[in-house]
Amino acid sequence: MTAQPFPISGIVASRRPHRKDAARNYDALLAAAREAFAEHGAEASLEDIARRAGVGIGTLYRNFPTRRHLFESVYADEVDALCQVALEVAEREPWEALTSWLRRFVDYTVTKRAIREALDNESEIFLTCRDSMYQAGGPLFERAQKAGEARADMDFDDLLRMVAGITSTNFLDDTQRDRVLTVALDGVRAAR
Repeated sequence: MTAQPFPISGIVASRRPHRKDAARNYDALLAAAREAFAEHGAEASLEDIARRAGVGIGTLYRNFPTRRHLFESVYADEVDALCQVALEVAEREPWEALTSWLRRFVDYTVTKRAIREALDNESEIFLTCRDSMYQAGGPLFERAQKAGEARADMDFDDLLRMVAGITSTNFLDDTQRDRVLTVALDGVRAAR
């Protein structure tokens, strides 16, 4: 996979401030929001997010004028990071590249699930994120299929829905979730 800009990368870059101090605050707010949404869902307090980021509420609103803008920015940043992982793992062996990306996809689903109800599935940002994610992960899956490592009787959408379904379940801990994911991925692996 050659380095390519994903559609979401341009949106993420255009939203990020250029001044170093402003960019640092923006990044801190995204990290704090991601953490707060994972803990408290879409109803996480904006004041708590600002406090976690070490900034005032005015700085939060300067960067994210509405709660929806914050949701979309966190979501877009998460998808952009997922796309970048696809580039980072692309040179690995096909199965290792695919499973490395899918394990990062699991982390992404935690954020998505936390703010799912706040996202508009038909919004430009959501559709751009979806397209970018498929452009990033789809080639990894196709490469694993061509190498005979992944089943040929399924497509990338099937794979993502399976993994997303697994991760939507409550587990005792991350170890159990990883064990169940490994079992499921064994079912994706082509018979040898």
